[in-house]
Amino acid sequence: MRLLVTGGTGVLGRAFLPLAQGGGHQVSAPGRAGLDLFDPVAVSAAMRGVDAVLHLATRIQPVEKMQQPEAWRENDRLRAEASVILVGAALAAGVTTYIQPTVTFVYPDGQPVSEQTPVLAEVPVVLRSALAAEEQAARFAAAGRHGVVLRLGLLDGPGTGHDQPDPALGASLHTEDAGRALLAALAVPSGICNVCRDGERVSNRRFTDAAGWRPRR
Repeated sequence: MRLLVTGGTGVLGRAFLPLAQGGGHQVSAPGRAGLDLFDPVAVSAAMRGVDAVLHLATRIQPVEKMQQPEAWRENDRLRAEASVILVGAALAAGVTTYIQPTVTFVYPDGQPVSEQTPVLAEVPVVLRSALAAEEQAARFAAAGRHGVVLRLGLLDGPGTGHDQPDPALGASLHTEDAGRALLAALAVPSGICNVCRDGERVSNRRFTDAAGWRPRR
């Protein structure tokens, strides 16, 4: 497949790109200087000949800035605004697949949850753009295309600042498994899948059944 990948230099991009290229996919991963994600004309041009789009671009802030919405504005724009432009251009160009990773933190705390669990009634400000991005993937799927959301556990491993998972946060995932999950998402059914380690509060069953493998414990 011919893939357009945003955020190729980020944690997810670095985990995914070698797997995609090793799997025989043709990958275009323009950097910020190569593609302005807020320019509809440039984004439309980048869609020519593309089969699948993976919108991995983020500007995730350190945990200590979780309560500072102003620090997350660029991340919010990448998820909420850029996704609208990307999905619109992808639909117009005949792209067949759109993949959007988000986070499991949108679920209520303290109880077992699955994809059928309603998200928080009051989602923290810094997470609202994640749900906005999910809505765009749903718009893509509603148009009869293949649209997948991967709600990822808190990442650990290279580039994350976390060498080990933090079980107190309810769901975790190693970066290598995040890369594998993004590759698998090219073939799993449309919809939302939680992707995290086995045995955690957040169920990963829908993903593991569809992908045929489990993230490392």
